[in-house]
Amino acid sequence: MKNPVALLIALLASLAAVGCSDASNASRATATPASADAPAGKSAKTDGPRKADETALASAEVGKPAPEFSLKDLDGKDVSLASFKGKSVVLEWFNPNCPFVKNSHGKGSLKGTAKRVSEKGVVWLSINSGAAGKQGAGLEANKEGAKALGVENPILLDEDGKVGKAYGATNTPHVFVVDKTGTLVYTGAIDNSPDGEGASPEGGKLVNYVDQALGELDAGKPVSVSRTKAYGCGVKYGS
Repeated sequence: MKNPVALLIALLASLAAVGCSDASNASRATATPASADAPAGKSAKTDGPRKADETALASAEVGKPAPEFSLKDLDGKDVSLASFKGKSVVLEWFNPNCPFVKNSHGKGSLKGTAKRVSEKGVVWLSINSGAAGKQGAGLEANKEGAKALGVENPILLDEDGKVGKAYGATNTPHVFVVDKTGTLVYTGAIDNSPDGEGASPEGGKLVNYVDQALGELDAGKPVSVSRTKAYGCGVKYGS
């Protein structure tokens, strides 16, 4: 007779993969800091083969100017990165139907973080690079998701995926921090707890990498951890 505990673990793993809709894009990469010589934007891993347009995505590099963009928010208004020069900006790749995004916004490190840092003058933008017809894509899905998850910051739609590919966004959530000069200073996971819930941090202590980076910027210090491995569902780029 098979071990019932082993069977239960296998069942839970299967359910998590189904929740991401595209099992080949569901990342199980850990959130440990990437090595200093790891190419920016390539630190995230996926379980299965990537589609052709998901390879060699990144032109964004830590320590260099963040790629400029202009996207429409859910009200149809244009939002450009250039308009926020002089402010720190956090970019969060978003999919309202991804279970990792739901967990992180519901009880993990993304819960309340955008609102808290926005009150200190930081700009927080969520970006959905899902193509039309993909999980969590489209205006209505994001409006409903914003309401369900309590997202008050702008959500920008990038259905052709150009902005996501320019940044090398591979997962939801995948976060980037841009400093007041427009320089990319952090790329990777929101924290070191790949379950998305903040319940199983590596090393036993939960680290919110975005909070850490913003705190160091405020103190005039260099960002000590500038790259980590993103985790979550794969970004649902078009074919």
